[in-house]
Amino acid sequence: MPHGWIILDKPHRLGSTQGVAAVKRNLREAGYGKKVKVGHGGTLDPLATGILPIAVGEATKLTGRMLDASKTYAFTVRFGEETDTLDLEGEVVSRSDVVPTREQVSAVLPRFTGPIEQVPPAYSALKVDGERAYDLARAGQEVALKSRAVTIHALSLCDPGGEAAQEATFLAHVSKGTYIRSLARDIARALDSCGTVTMLRRVKAGPFDLSHAISLDKLNEIGKGAPLEQILLPLEVGLDDIPAIDLGPEQARAVRQGRVLTGLPHEDGLHWAREGLVPVALMELSGGEARVVRGFNLSDVAE
Repeated sequence: MPHGWIILDKPHRLGSTQGVAAVKRNLREAGYGKKVKVGHGGTLDPLATGILPIAVGEATKLTGRMLDASKTYAFTVRFGEETDTLDLEGEVVSRSDVVPTREQVSAVLPRFTGPIEQVPPAYSALKVDGERAYDLARAGQEVALKSRAVTIHALSLCDPGGEAAQEATFLAHVSKGTYIRSLARDIARALDSCGTVTMLRRVKAGPFDLSHAISLDKLNEIGKGAPLEQILLPLEVGLDDIPAIDLGPEQARAVRQGRVLTGLPHEDGLHWAREGLVPVALMELSGGEARVVRGFNLSDVAE
């Protein structure tokens, strides 16, 4: 049974659930059967491209953690028009003749760095009275979403220069829950203009970046007989951003039974425990005591 991560470089117009379905289909065609668990670590708009972490087997226990991870995006804003969807899929709802210079764009970016409040796009998957916001918007209803707190860890202009230009490309490292389309809208409005996202690419999600990613064509080779090992990353790669605890056989047995470990010299916080090279559990440490958050059923690998 395979366990680990397939990092798909999601192509334009492929939905996240379609990406998961493609992994399931290729694993099934490769002979792994229908019982392999598969899930994604955070949706990506169909019009966006880039990093889509897809968990396989026991790695699916980490998808919630991946959803909470920070993400990094490259995106391009076209000034002068704003659509109802805030991207190229929608209808133009406002226009402006103002085209800011690069100095003007750079000058407003500190206002959008750090903790900020933003209103999500009306065309989003958030629910309003039990209905998806985008369903209400498509039905012609006015959608009023509340502002939410997010954090922009870093925001930079990728093509600095003095001349005004119709488009500008940015790189943003953002917290969970950040909408890049809203960020683009608000930057443009702060410049007394309006804007629409014309390109959106996720270049990093948690510990995964484009160096880990494979194309859809490469994924499809698995269904045609290529070894899964060529594209499957180990489960622990998804834990590279937190410290590890090395366990002896008795400690590992105790953790697999869900028992609390005491007297550990490690710092408080989230850790992952391993026996040799085999992940055993995700654990929370406090005051020298470690409690299991999620256990991994990988003892068969150790044997």
